[in-house]
Amino acid sequence: MIMNTNRVNSTPTAHDHGRCPACGSTATRAFYECGGVPVHSCLLVEDQQTALEFPRGELDLALCTACGFAFNRRFDPSHNAYSSDYEETQGFSPLFREFIQDLAAQWVQRHGLEGKKVVEIGCGKGEFLAEMVRAGVASGVGVDPGVHPERIDDDVADRLSWVKGFFPQDYPVLDADAVICRHTLEHIAPVEEWMRTVRAAIGDRTGTAVLFELPDVRRVLEEGAFWDVYYEHCSYFSTGSLARLFRRTGFEILRQWTAYDGQYLIIEARPTMNDESGLSPIFAIIEDDIAAVSEAADRFATAHAEMIGRWRVRLREVADAGGQSVIWGSGSKGVAFLAALGDDAPLVNAAVDINPFKHGRYMAGSGHRIVAPKELADIRPDLVIAMNPAYLDEIGRDLTDLEITTHLEAV
Repeated sequence: MIMNTNRVNSTPTAHDHGRCPACGSTATRAFYECGGVPVHSCLLVEDQQTALEFPRGELDLALCTACGFAFNRRFDPSHNAYSSDYEETQGFSPLFREFIQDLAAQWVQRHGLEGKKVVEIGCGKGEFLAEMVRAGVASGVGVDPGVHPERIDDDVADRLSWVKGFFPQDYPVLDADAVICRHTLEHIAPVEEWMRTVRAAIGDRTGTAVLFELPDVRRVLEEGAFWDVYYEHCSYFSTGSLARLFRRTGFEILRQWTAYDGQYLIIEARPTMNDESGLSPIFAIIEDDIAAVSEAADRFATAHAEMIGRWRVRLREVADAGGQSVIWGSGSKGVAFLAALGDDAPLVNAAVDINPFKHGRYMAGSGHRIVAPKELADIRPDLVIAMNPAYLDEIGRDLTDLEITTHLEAV
């Protein structure tokens, strides 16, 4: 679930700081550090004081130069608190709903899943699994500690079942025609170990489609997108590092591509009986990205500082002119953005979100109040900062409907 995020579905162990969790190599090097970041971004916080006192952790990102995988060397899994209070869904966005409807239809058609059974690890609030049913699958099982079955529409509810827990502890066998995992792998610390667990849980059912989606770290690094680097994301994949992990853990790659304005990696695979499947010439070209990821990692800290500097200047300009600024999006990107602003975070007056379950709550770490779009009529912001450029048009239409005249910019 995307990211914003779905949740981890295991109890990860801490990283061995000297080894890559994806390939075991010791050829790792640090490239970015940041302290005092909130350990969760999407937990609902009822009052401002609790939000201000929210637990914090350290980012110490390292890159494996052997496989191209990036990870937080100081990730501490004891901070994990995934539960029904975790509110990550993007499902209130029309753009996002259109995206998942299209993806579900593609997967059902491409992998012959009409009338079949699917399991989703890290299903979040279940929106995607519901779309798989609407696209033609016969039944689905969603596994996640944060599920809310009461939110599922009646038209599909009787064909879905839910496990309010974790894989593999609470659902150890993946007996299905497709295993789906969207925006969960980036929350897993021991990624190779976990993927081997997925492979073992599928067993000898080599016809099972294995369908994953997660953020693309190469885009994050190349754009200096500091708002996409936060504590819950302890693992960061590029096209190549993701494919190498899948092959290493017993999967054959069928298709790999990027989606959602280039933000997401999508991989389609199936289990093999070999420990590591072969590499076709086409995939070899697509996956040859270690040098490019390494170069982008070298530039990230500088790009991060420059980007933060520009936003500090922009926010101060608005404040000095007597205006108010808000961010649109109170999820992980918003939490990361405000954490990166540090002492300048108060220059942002509020966080706007279309998810009604977040209204009146507070942002972890910064303590910003989360408001409904209609409250902008009272705030009258001079600057609205979209936390995801993919939603610029959608936010613009909402502002027009609210008769709010303002400057709308994206991170």
